[in-house]
Amino acid sequence: MIPDSLTQLLADVDGHQPATWQGRKVALFNTDWGSMAISLQGAQVLHFQPRNEQPWLWVTPTPQTMPGAIRGGIPLCWPWFADERYADESPERNGPFHGLARHAQWRLDAVDDHAEGIEVHLSPTQPLHSQLTARLVVQANAQRLNVELITENIGEAPVKTSGALHTYLAVDDVHQCRLEGLSGARYLDKLRDFSEAQQQGTLAIRGAVDRIYHTNEAVLLNDGVRALRIAKQSSDSTVVWHPDSDLPSDTPAEAGRHFVCVEAANTRLDPVWLVPGAQHLLGTTLSRG
Repeated sequence: MIPDSLTQLLADVDGHQPATWQGRKVALFNTDWGSMAISLQGAQVLHFQPRNEQPWLWVTPTPQTMPGAIRGGIPLCWPWFADERYADESPERNGPFHGLARHAQWRLDAVDDHAEGIEVHLSPTQPLHSQLTARLVVQANAQRLNVELITENIGEAPVKTSGALHTYLAVDDVHQCRLEGLSGARYLDKLRDFSEAQQQGTLAIRGAVDRIYHTNEAVLLNDGVRALRIAKQSSDSTVVWHPDSDLPSDTPAEAGRHFVCVEAANTRLDPVWLVPGAQHLLGTTLSRG
């Protein structure tokens, strides 16, 4: 579920080691509990794999060249989700789709490696917003992957923000996937001009889906081979996305069958207002179902 070139890099690592992959600086971890890779472009967790298991995250085998973003892993959508740029006076309001963080360069601020797992702290090398700062905390061990995106308002006025942890989950076959935990939730269907509907029972991925569910409940993903639990923190929006056959140009057809996105998010349904000095933590936790 990850490119062979990244697998080969990880195989040569013992412990924690920096490397370059696809023109990007990456932090590689290969330990007794498993392996992980983080791209310093976008502070993007590209790979997580407990020992003796298959990878939990998917990455396209044909990523864009720099400065394009890598499709897969857990891209950061910050300080806005999709095209929800807010009509304020900040210079960032005309920035790119899904915000600024995923194209930016980040640095490793701290790595705490211990017997039970690892904790990694990252922050952007340059300011990304005139009033907001961001930092990322990644905690990984043999049982779970936890990612926390922390936003702070260091300015002098309230700021409205949204965002997402755009998680690409590796699956055996997307058309065999079942998502539990969404039954009864209202959702906006982005493929039908944001029309509103209510989920009835289990969600099966049979075709293209792009929905924003108004819920803070955990989701259980089962693809017939394994089950993963996707929990979250400080998020009342769960985005479920797969383009079916209308795949992006950086995703081959065969590879496109092996992912589905289940995202912890703050969207138009639950934007965050931060007053000066306030912080907001958006988190997602992956564990066995």
